[in-house]
Amino acid sequence: MAISLAQSTLFSKTSLFLRSSCNVLNRLTFCVPFSSSSASPLSTKKKWKPPVASVLELGGVKIAKDDVVRDDPTNNVPDTIFAKLGMQLHRRKQHPIGILKNAIFEYFDANYPNKFDTFDDLCPIVSVKQNFDDVLVPADHVSRSCNDTYYIDSQTVLRCHTSAHQAELLRGGHTHFLVTGDVYRRDSIDSTHYPVFHQMEGVRVFSPKDWEASGVDGTDYAAQDLKKCLEGLARHLFGAVEMRWIDTYFPFTNPSYELEIYFQDKWLEVLGCGVTEQEILKRSGKLDNVAWAFGLGLERLAMVLFDIPDIRLFWSTDERFTSQFSQGQLGVKFKPFSKYPPCFKDVSFWINESFTENNLCEVVRGVAGDLVEEVSLIDNFTNKKGMTSQCYRIAYRSMERSLTDEEINDLQWQVRDQVQNKLNVVLR
Repeated sequence: MAISLAQSTLFSKTSLFLRSSCNVLNRLTFCVPFSSSSASPLSTKKKWKPPVASVLELGGVKIAKDDVVRDDPTNNVPDTIFAKLGMQLHRRKQHPIGILKNAIFEYFDANYPNKFDTFDDLCPIVSVKQNFDDVLVPADHVSRSCNDTYYIDSQTVLRCHTSAHQAELLRGGHTHFLVTGDVYRRDSIDSTHYPVFHQMEGVRVFSPKDWEASGVDGTDYAAQDLKKCLEGLARHLFGAVEMRWIDTYFPFTNPSYELEIYFQDKWLEVLGCGVTEQEILKRSGKLDNVAWAFGLGLERLAMVLFDIPDIRLFWSTDERFTSQFSQGQLGVKFKPFSKYPPCFKDVSFWINESFTENNLCEVVRGVAGDLVEEVSLIDNFTNKKGMTSQCYRIAYRSMERSLTDEEINDLQWQVRDQVQNKLNVVLR
């Protein structure tokens, strides 16, 4: 369960983490190939079938798109998202995400030797039950919407958070574990949001013998241990910083907290955490136990620690970016190499009842990919007939080169055409 400033796990107001081995992976979720189509409402419920294991390549996670039924009316996974599957930035030792992941692993190895199992190669294709039901996400929660989640079919999704593996790991007998992985959410477009990002989750389970001699009940014991652990982690990553705990609400922990640190002259929200709801433990066969869980959004912390200004940079293959980072070097400050100016283009239209900003951003990303820096609403009005018009400003900017006027104009015409055809809106 992770919560961060840029991307959060299920530990956010609207949302738990992996170094895997074959035998563990065989008990968990495997990958299937799939195709993409435009977003549409969920169809009638059908029984979920586990993905075919034979298409998964361990260490590379290659997924054959053509092998999946392509015409499912619930499929809303575009080609741009499919292309990110298997890239696994968190497993690259010289990438900022991988460097941060390993730094956190080092903290747990040093302070809890031989305690925590680590996983970072679990497949991101999971069932709706794993992604939502197993962590007590309410049936009417907004995160279940196809506006927020990438559905492969009505019972299969790209995981929204690494908590999707929590129940299986608990049932498999794991009592101390860290899970890292790529997660997927339909989202807005700006410098801190991207539809694919990375999370790390930690879980620790206690038995009665752990707390009975302490003089406090199991819940208080777990909460105290959780705070001690995470305060140590914050110091490990950020140094001697001031910290504060904020009481909050999550559907899967009680009590629940957010940890904030005072860093670079402002309060920074680092993570979300809490004492695991007993129902989750009971469903996993742990009737007399208590547990804690926490989660991190790796991109946001890496942006702060490495001074990376735009989340798109994490996906760059430009040597001017990749050559700046080395294995084990946490907090090396990024030196910007691009001063290319943005170009702004507007698109305005009359919206309909089914219009959402996330759908617009999917269309824009589908056309311009990582050349789009931001999409922002700049005007909204309703006329006397009750019709609502909105105007969005699109900022185009490459991280690596100057864009030509011809190139930008062509992208904008394609955006206008796709907005009209895919969103069924009337352009102004």
